[in-house]
Amino acid sequence: MPTVTVSSKYQEVIPKIIRESLRLRPGRKIQVLEYGDRIELVPERSLKEMRGFLHGIDTTVEREGGRV
Repeated sequence: MPTVTVSSKYQEVIPKIIRESLRLRPGRKIQVLEYGDRIELVPERSLKEMRGFLHGIDTTVEREGGRV
């Protein structure tokens, strides 16, 4: 598992293997989320990239009995 060090300016470098895997490029926006005791970095995706990502998802919903 790659490890990064926080610089004196509170910056980190995302390891090359992860940048390549996620196809990150300079200028790409990343959302930073605090989740419990960890930090998650989530690359933002454009609407064009998101098109069709739910294709084939099961949309059936089981409902509780007695509800109208």
